[in-house]
Amino acid sequence: AMRYLRHTGEFADAESAPRPDVILLDLRLPRLDGLEVLRIIKDDPALCTIPVVMLTTSKAEEDITRAYAHHVNSYLVKPVSFERFQALMKDLGLYWLDWNERVDGET
Repeated sequence: AMRYLRHTGEFADAESAPRPDVILLDLRLPRLDGLEVLRIIKDDPALCTIPVVMLTTSKAEEDITRAYAHHVNSYLVKPVSFERFQALMKDLGLYWLDWNERVDGET
C-alpha cells in the first residue's frame, strides 16, 4: 500500500496508480501498525492532504487519542452488524467523496 501511495516500484506510473480521495485505515495491520502508517502518511508532503479515516474495532480511548494525535481526519468503530456496516460505508462515501471539499479543489 505504501509503494502504491508513494508511486514507487511497480506503481511508479502515477497515471496507472492514482492516489485515493480518502484512505480507510485499520489499527491492526499485519506488518506496520496502523498508527505508524498514519504517521508516515501525514509526514509526507505528497500524501498529507489525503483524508485518513481510521476504521477499526477498537473503542479504546487510548487508541482514539493516539489516532487524533497523529492527525487522523476521522475515527470510526466498525459496527458488528453487516447492515449497519453497509449504512456506515454509504454515509462515509457520501461525506468524503461527495460533500467534502478537497484541498486541491477536487470534490
